[in-house]
Amino acid sequence: MNRLLISAAHKSSGKTTLCVGLCAALHARGHVVQPFKKGPDFIDPMWLSLAAGRDCHNLDFYLMGRDEILRSFAARSRGADISLIEGNKGLYDGLSLDGSNSNAALATLLETPVVLVIDARGMTRGIAPLILGYQAFDPQIRIAGVILNQLGGSRHETKLRAVIEHYTDVAVLGAVHRDDRFAIVERHLGLLPSNEANAAREKIDTIAALVAASVDLDRLIAVSSQTPAQNSAAVEPAAPAPIPHPDIRIGIPRDSAFAFYYPGDLEALRAAGAELITIDTLKDTRLPEVDALFIGGGFPEVFMEQLEANASLRHEIRQAIEGGLPAYAECGGLMYLARSITWRGKHCEMAGVIPGDVVMHDRPMGRGYVLLRETGKNPWPLSGSAEVRAHEFHYSSLENLAPGTVYAYDVMRGNGVDGEHDGIVHKNLLACYAHLRDLEDNHWTRRFVQYVRQQQRTNGKHQAAR
Repeated sequence: MNRLLISAAHKSSGKTTLCVGLCAALHARGHVVQPFKKGPDFIDPMWLSLAAGRDCHNLDFYLMGRDEILRSFAARSRGADISLIEGNKGLYDGLSLDGSNSNAALATLLETPVVLVIDARGMTRGIAPLILGYQAFDPQIRIAGVILNQLGGSRHETKLRAVIEHYTDVAVLGAVHRDDRFAIVERHLGLLPSNEANAAREKIDTIAALVAASVDLDRLIAVSSQTPAQNSAAVEPAAPAPIPHPDIRIGIPRDSAFAFYYPGDLEALRAAGAELITIDTLKDTRLPEVDALFIGGGFPEVFMEQLEANASLRHEIRQAIEGGLPAYAECGGLMYLARSITWRGKHCEMAGVIPGDVVMHDRPMGRGYVLLRETGKNPWPLSGSAEVRAHEFHYSSLENLAPGTVYAYDVMRGNGVDGEHDGIVHKNLLACYAHLRDLEDNHWTRRFVQYVRQQQRTNGKHQAAR
């Protein structure tokens, strides 16, 4: 199983753009590329998925046990010629002091060679102690090569190559010069989502061409094959279970405003017996016949005027939820279901299901991993455990909430709605800032689908009759 972990000396070294280019360049050569992203993230995986032509999946020490990471990596890599894992932050960065959840720890667990991306602006001879220090810090980590980024020109490249060759035994796999064509527009949550960039395909093709001209792809492939012949990460996974015939329909907004969904969660919903019905909240004026809604995260604030203008859909969604339609909303979905959104001096009306108003801020109101404890009010609670691990990243707060608001979770770590609670419960709606992932400790999709079926048996179809 050919595989590489692409990491960096520090955050913002350009590894995401390079990973996108590598995925696209290798895919263009006819290789089947399976992308992965370490940690919780939606935007980078969207770009990696588009570049590779294959869904990117997340590997996360906080949300997944080590055995689950191994099984997921093996299962998702099935049929791929090479698996590329994009790290987060720097190689040795992580939550714990001992580095047990760092990028280096993931490379060790998966027995994966590391390619280190180094932003070499302003560096010449000083690059040698940096590389040597990264090698010496953890001798178990095999830094199989470096890709030099943001170089000032051919003279700069020549100096760096000479220094690295003289002082280290690390191969230079690529040297990428500064070029504005690499730039992907950034927004307050990170890179502009690929579903919004009208020229996303053209941008990826441009980056791929630049990377192919700057990186020795043949040597990169050779390095990726230098892994143990027998290892736990290469264990052949069990064949996937057949998908049952769907018996419920779940509406999912997937448009420019809402795009933050984990591919594995969508697969799990289908595996639980749900047919996923795509909704465009910007263009669709009617709510299709569905038995439930799942409104994921995104950037509703950026499109709030268009969302407000589509009053007919907002009205139908509100009427359906008030009539008992089961619904689950995360972050951006919660914002859409609130009364209003205020951002940059503008105020727009939203669906009005949640009795509160969203206000955007210039800094994150909640960012990172969260630990939630169920209050007993969750419409589809966990069985056997009352604690939920998840993550959040939002610049908004929910204000003017009505007294007596019911919450599904107490926040043990993180911010949630107010620093103490998350998961607003209203009728058959659960709306929270936290993002869940369907994993072995929390198969939320099964419980949600079962709850939708239970509501069907109790009350019949909840979709408003037309």
